[in-house]
Amino acid sequence: MKQDILRRFVFEELGIRGEWVNLSASWQALKHYQPEPEPIQQQLGQALAAVVMLSATIKFNGSIILQTHGDGAIKTLVAQATHERNIRGLVRSRTPVPAAPSANLFGQGYLALTVAPEQGEPYQGIVALQGNDLASVLESYFTQSEQLPTRVWLFATATQVAGLLLQELPNQKHDHEDWQRIGMLADTLTAKELLALDCEQMLYRLFNEEQVRLFEPEAVAFACSCSREKINTTLRALGREELESILLERQLIEVNCDFCNALYHFDKIDVEVLLSSENPVQPSATQH
Repeated sequence: MKQDILRRFVFEELGIRGEWVNLSASWQALKHYQPEPEPIQQQLGQALAAVVMLSATIKFNGSIILQTHGDGAIKTLVAQATHERNIRGLVRSRTPVPAAPSANLFGQGYLALTVAPEQGEPYQGIVALQGNDLASVLESYFTQSEQLPTRVWLFATATQVAGLLLQELPNQKHDHEDWQRIGMLADTLTAKELLALDCEQMLYRLFNEEQVRLFEPEAVAFACSCSREKINTTLRALGREELESILLERQLIEVNCDFCNALYHFDKIDVEVLLSSENPVQPSATQH
């Protein structure tokens, strides 16, 4: 089975679109930097499957970011996917982590979806963390914030992540019975099948009597967007007084990327050049 790909498809006669994603190598590469208990990691995996599928719904260059903040075992979760299908993510937990598979790891809080175009202002929507899983929260988000009927299935294991999204196309006339039928057929899909079947097999298994157009596969990869230039901008915003105070205490400013564990070093000379010039600072050292 082809892995680390996104497939888009559409029921052209019904006004319904769908997306399928399967992550393996990219999931393993990303998970390496997020050493949390497996139940916590699995929620991050589900979030990554979700943002990859959601990234295919934006019509411009940019990224979509999913963030959760709650009072449960998961303190913070962030997952990001770009229009180029590059993904990154992080998760931080509180202890103890419930062992029960059905436990609500998010607790009370909120989920935010941010669409960040490369040109223009970002847009953010927020919905309460209601329900026992991320899929139901996302379905509520689209119903409440976008008025787009949406169904989401998300599964993650230690080695693999898979997702399926169905959504009514905006600005088209829809037949409620068609939407109900497609959803009922999709509900027969098991976690094992979604993780094991490729997209063509899944579509035949569920919708062999429907007219479905399947688009070409799109590769997904783990890639962190951190850079020394972005850190420069952040440090400049702190101002000279704050930076000099840190250097006085520590002799060296170290900035660690939570997504990929890259470590950026800034000594006194680096900081002086940074503050006196808009030109990028040449790296002293960056470590992984």
